[in-house]
Amino acid sequence: MSQREPQHDASVPADEAIARHREELKKRFPLPAPSRTPKPRSLTTLSVVVAMLGFICALVWFDPSYKSEQFASAIGKPQVIRLTDGSLITLDAASRVKVSWHLRSRRVELQSGQALFSVSPALYRPFLTTAGATRIKVVGTRYNVSRQQGSVRVTVEQGRVEVRGGESSVQLVAGEQVLVRNGQLGTRQQVDAAAVAAWTKGRLVFDRTPLRDVLEVIQRYQRTAIVMHDRSLAELPVSGTFESARLDGMLALLPKILPVELSADGNGTLHLKRRAAKK
Repeated sequence: MSQREPQHDASVPADEAIARHREELKKRFPLPAPSRTPKPRSLTTLSVVVAMLGFICALVWFDPSYKSEQFASAIGKPQVIRLTDGSLITLDAASRVKVSWHLRSRRVELQSGQALFSVSPALYRPFLTTAGATRIKVVGTRYNVSRQQGSVRVTVEQGRVEVRGGESSVQLVAGEQVLVRNGQLGTRQQVDAAAVAAWTKGRLVFDRTPLRDVLEVIQRYQRTAIVMHDRSLAELPVSGTFESARLDGMLALLPKILPVELSADGNGTLHLKRRAAKK
């Protein structure tokens, strides 16, 4: 007898027949391994890193401020301010400063009056001071800045500073001073820096100081208004050392050392006039 071929049950669907032998088919005919293609996000990650680096570089270049503070002293009351970096600012009476902290610098704007700065060194974070159009740059030193009307006077007690007025600049060392008037840098001069800063110890030292500047200093220490009626008196020189707590005596002395008359009205305002010539 001849062998007969095995018969398949026609009633069983082909899908079911394949399903029964699925595992065996996987072994006999394995699928190819999937190819590894770069993930699209790797390029995105690189772009983000580059963008972040650019942002950080821009921050460093523009040196933005992240914190600012305002300080003001009362009439007749100097004030000592200790900054977070250890620097000290001694504000003269009736003076104002704005302190701002930047990524690459420390900055102080002397808005009015006078201040003595004792700066803690920070090589990569210079201490920048502005007073009107005058700009002062230091790393660590001690210097005095006085702002009066259209002039700024910078005096160095310790260390070295760079003072810029307009397009010019000058390097000052201990015992030197420069006057910047209306934004124009003057000539560097030798001075007694300790005498300039004597106001921090209650003494006001004037050395041929114009009367208008003397009166402005006096106004920091008393509320009584002083009116100068003759502008020609403004440049009269005043010299001497006076106690800031006893300025009434100084005012009484003015008619004795200058050709002026001092009188008070009913409101207490003091009036300064040129002394009439004797006939």
